[in-house]
Amino acid sequence: MSFNKHSVVIVGYGGMGSYHGQLISSNENLEVAGTFDLLETRRQASVEAGYKAYGSYEEVLGDPAVEVVLIATPNDVHKDIAVRALQAGKHVVCEKPVAMSSAELTEMIAAAEAAGRVLMVHQNRRWDEDFRIIKQMYETETIGTLFQIESRVHGANGIPGDWRHVKAQGGGMLLDWGVHLLDQLLFMIDSRVVSVSSTLSYILGNDVDDGFEAVLQFENGIKAIVEVGTTNFITLPRWYVKGLEGSAVIEDWSLTGKIITRNNEAEHREPTPIRAGVGLTKTMAPPSEGSTITGVLPPAFELPDGFYSNFVAVIEGTAEPIVKNAEVLRVQNLIEAIFAAAEQNEVIKNFDTYGA
Repeated sequence: MSFNKHSVVIVGYGGMGSYHGQLISSNENLEVAGTFDLLETRRQASVEAGYKAYGSYEEVLGDPAVEVVLIATPNDVHKDIAVRALQAGKHVVCEKPVAMSSAELTEMIAAAEAAGRVLMVHQNRRWDEDFRIIKQMYETETIGTLFQIESRVHGANGIPGDWRHVKAQGGGMLLDWGVHLLDQLLFMIDSRVVSVSSTLSYILGNDVDDGFEAVLQFENGIKAIVEVGTTNFITLPRWYVKGLEGSAVIEDWSLTGKIITRNNEAEHREPTPIRAGVGLTKTMAPPSEGSTITGVLPPAFELPDGFYSNFVAVIEGTAEPIVKNAEVLRVQNLIEAIFAAAEQNEVIKNFDTYGA
């Protein structure tokens, strides 16, 4: 285990910046050397939290004691801040979404490679336990081979914050929450996406989307339905997945859920017709007694490290990044394809090369 202390400066000391300060303080190999923010109120808040407030970004880059720049600013300035830090010889951790476009990300990756420094994107929700349970089902075929995955995040509070309402600064729910859900799917499913269709919601009248729905078709036959909503006063389950041998649901982040699988040992019996509305149905009747088994959710798929533990190992040369930049670039391409599919009202194919 490393006993080095790597110094970090947080650029952008708002809600996420202060949260990163808490995460870093819990890692014995990292320490916050200070912060930089354009707003005086946030500079004062960082001082009250016990951090040095740098007077300018040039001062941050010119400090040889600073090894890592953590970017937690609005999305539109990520690229410039990152490239300058990398060229100054600093490692970079960048909040998601990493950039405004795949072209910007490509420039950031090139700067990291030229400088011989690490650029890692904080796609931290790969470590969410609810996601890792679904990944375990995918890997082990707990309910048989999965053929449909539905991933949703619903709220009823509209778009939070200030700049997240502004298109020019990278606001909107596709970039804010969609980037997490899409990253999880691409990290889990070892197959390329062959088609993308989508719709964006502007029901609240903002400059940016307040929600979206996207349908992804993977080459291996899996269909994924991804939805983010901010006007949902009744929420649908966080996850609903279907396999050839059963179905599973995770209601929310408290991990309330279950799996129901076919009982292959039970004698097959036709379901009894039920009265449904003004008609009868056998197709939609409940399964016959004993033909299914209700079980608990499986244990979560294990990832070897938390994000910052992995980051330390990467900059010290003892591990590969769990969040790889090539994977982040695929997510960025997919986001651009979803925007295009909605704007053009068409199915986008070959998203990996979209915009290239």
